Amino acid sequence: MAKYQETIDLYDDEGKLLKSGVNLEKISPLVNPGIKKIIDLTKRTIAVNLNGIQEGLKSGKLGGKANQILGRSLNYDIVKDHEAITERIKKMIEVEEGDDTTIRTIGNGKMLMIEVPSARLASASTYDAAITSVASATTLALLDQYNIGMFDASVVKAAVWGTYPQTMDMQGANVVSILSIPQNNEGLGFSLRNVAANQSVMMTHRNAFQGAALASTFEQAGEFEMGMAIGPFERAQLLGFAYQGLNANNIVYDLVKKNGATGTVGTVVQSLVERALEDKVITPGKKGKSGYIFYDTKDPMLWNAYTAAGTLAATMVNCGAGRFAQAVSSTLLYFNDLLEHETGLPGCDYGRVMGVAVGFSFFSHSIYGGGGPGIFNGNHVVTRHAAGFGMPCIVSACALDAGTQMFTPEGTAKIFEDTYGQLPEFKTPMQTIAKSI
Repeated sequence: MAKYQETIDLYDDEGKLLKSGVNLEKISPLVNPGIKKIIDLTKRTIAVNLNGIQEGLKSGKLGGKANQILGRSLNYDIVKDHEAITERIKKMIEVEEGDDTTIRTIGNGKMLMIEVPSARLASASTYDAAITSVASATTLALLDQYNIGMFDASVVKAAVWGTYPQTMDMQGANVVSILSIPQNNEGLGFSLRNVAANQSVMMTHRNAFQGAALASTFEQAGEFEMGMAIGPFERAQLLGFAYQGLNANNIVYDLVKKNGATGTVGTVVQSLVERALEDKVITPGKKGKSGYIFYDTKDPMLWNAYTAAGTLAATMVNCGAGRFAQAVSSTLLYFNDLLEHETGLPGCDYGRVMGVAVGFSFFSHSIYGGGGPGIFNGNHVVTRHAAGFGMPCIVSACALDAGTQMFTPEGTAKIFEDTYGQLPEFKTPMQTIAKSI
C-alpha cells in the first residue's frame, strides 16, 4: 500500500511529460533507484587528472597555489602510458576480479573516472575510502610503471595527493571527488549538501533546470540524512523536492514560460498565486477593512512546495534576463517578501529562505564580498539554514550567468563537466529519476 495517496506528474527541462501518476514516496531518496544510483556514484566515483600529475611533476608545481620546487622535476609520459597505468590501478583497486570496479578514460588518457568497488565503502565508516584508495593506487601505479626510487617517490605522492597530510584536506591534489572531506562538514548529515553550486552547474552542462534538479537531489538526500524528513516532515520535504527540483506538474516550467519574455519577480508572484488558486492549494479568506484579502490553506506543506517552485522560477526569470548570478540572493528575498505581503501566508521554507538571502547577499557581494554564488554550498554558514530549497535556485542562477562572477563555473569546476558530466546520472538527473520509477 502506498505511503502517500497523492500523485504527481514529472516533467523534464523542456516541459515534456516524463512520468504521470507518480506516488509521492516514489521520489524518496530512500526508495527511488535513480536517486540511489546518483548517491552511490557520488560516493564511489573519483576523477584522476593524469595530465595534471604529468605537468605537476614536470614543473615541480606540487600541492596547488604557489607551491613549486625549482629544479625538482620528473618527466614521464603519463598520458601516453595511461593504458598500462590504468591496468595497474584497477588491479589494486578491485576487491574481487569482476566486481563493480569501473575505469573510464576521458580525453585520450588525460583523465580517468574510477568507480571504486562497493565492497570498499561497505567496509568503511565514511566515504573517504574511495578517494584514499584511488590516490594510493595511482601513486603506486606510477612508482611501478616508471621504477621510481625512494628519493623521488615523495614527489610523485605530492603530485597525486596534494599537500595532505600537511593540510587537513588534499589541497592541490590531482584526484577529485564530488564530496568534500568529512572534516569540512558543518554538522551531522551535511556531506551531500557540501557540493558547490558551480560543480552542479558544470556536471549538468549549464542547464538551469537539470542543475537545479541535481542540487535539489543532493540537498534533499542530505535532509533525509540529517533527520529532517522523519514523521510528518517527510511529506514536506518530498513535496518541496518534487515541485521545485523535479518540476512536478510542470509548474516551474509554466511559470518561466509565462514570465520569461517580459516578466519580473513581481509577475511571477502574481502567476504563482493564480496557479495556487486554480489548483485550490489556497483559497480567499477574510477581507480586511482596506479590502486586502488574507488567503487560507488547508495544506501548508503543499503551499510550501508551490512557493519553492515559484522561488526557482523567479530566479530563472530575473537572473536569466540579466544573465547575472549575483541577483539570486535578492530574488530569494524579495520574491518571498512580495509573496507573503500578497497572500498573508508564509514564504518558502516558512521564512528560512528569506533568512538565507539576507546573509547570502552580504557574504557574496556586499561589503564583505569574499565569495560569489558559484562557490557556495548547502553546508555554508549562510545557505545551510533553508531545508534544501536555496541551493537549487543558486545553481540555476549560476547556470544562466554570462560571466559576471569572479568565480566562474569554468574557472572553478571545469573538471566536473569533463568527468562527472559525462555520466547521464549527473548530466540529466530529471530523466534518471523519472525513468527509474
